[in-house]
Amino acid sequence: MKLIYIVNARIPTEKAHGIQIMKMCQAFSNQGIKTELIVPWRFNRIRENVFDYYGLRENFRIKKIPSLDIIPLGIPRICFLVQNFTFALSVFFYLIFKKTDIIFSRDLFSLWSLSFFKKNLTCEVHTFPGHFFLYRKVFQKAKAIITITQNLKNFLVKQGISINKILIAPDGVDLEEFDIKESQEECRQKLNLPLNKKIILYTGHLYKWKGAQILAEASKFLGEDILVIFVGGTKKDEKKFKIKNQSLNNILIFGHQPYSTIPYYLKAVDVLILPNSAQEKISQYWTSPMKMFEYMTAHRPIIASDLPSIREILNKNNAILVQPDNPSELSQGVVKALKNPDLSINISKQAYKDVQSYSWSKRAKKIIDFLNQ
Repeated sequence: MKLIYIVNARIPTEKAHGIQIMKMCQAFSNQGIKTELIVPWRFNRIRENVFDYYGLRENFRIKKIPSLDIIPLGIPRICFLVQNFTFALSVFFYLIFKKTDIIFSRDLFSLWSLSFFKKNLTCEVHTFPGHFFLYRKVFQKAKAIITITQNLKNFLVKQGISINKILIAPDGVDLEEFDIKESQEECRQKLNLPLNKKIILYTGHLYKWKGAQILAEASKFLGEDILVIFVGGTKKDEKKFKIKNQSLNNILIFGHQPYSTIPYYLKAVDVLILPNSAQEKISQYWTSPMKMFEYMTAHRPIIASDLPSIREILNKNNAILVQPDNPSELSQGVVKALKNPDLSINISKQAYKDVQSYSWSKRAKKIIDFLNQ
């Protein structure tokens, strides 16, 4: 069986979707599927070999096809439209006469043109699209639709899409990569982190809906013996975040770090934070954060926003859930975890047990089995 995965994204990228895409291509290939990843030609400051960048074995093919990348000109709407259109055109001419069993993509724009001529389309949905009417044809013609949350499936069904061709497949984690054996002290020494403080960690981007600023504000309610660390974000967002929080003396902002170091950061700390905001629908209903599954492997208590999207995976048995967008309550959740070691141990054990169902390999098998029905 052959699968072609279409992605209109800069690969490699420091953003999380790049990890998800590459891990899934590897997982499909490990299932015995001949996998080809199609990506656009884009300007990219990252010069490292893509497989080396993600630490993956080269067991699938990556094909770069033309796109007119004028995004660096900085005219958002026009530049993105031109790049999207030219990539979709290249995809059309590359695939129109090409035989493959599965055409898989999370790029609705490219799938739209193919939907007039191809019947073997599988669409992976990570957010409910604006202007749904423009893409209704894609969802109607697709052989299968993969959503990362139950709520995304519900939204599509309400729009008249057949429930029988929608599969819920949350994001996942590479269990072997994250289940490291080093102790907390060894991880702190490796990362040059203090041994005499309690450390709270947030990993990921610094977008407003991710809630990183809520954690920064929560740090004001925590004692001087507690250090809050932020790992992740683009250089531009990191700079803004540092300026905004320069008066806080109990936080460290490390910015983007190599993905291979994240398991050590998770194991080095005492509490992990997932502070998603309730102010945007993508956060409230549609997201399936990769860091949530990474956190669950670390044997550390998780403090998370109590949102429908998060509750699809986390609950009172495997995390401490707090009111979103509330720095005071978030800080109370941290204190609760630190002052109740038995509770922290119990929820951490349950989270680790639960995450065993969310490996990339199991996700790929689940999708392939669904497509073969």
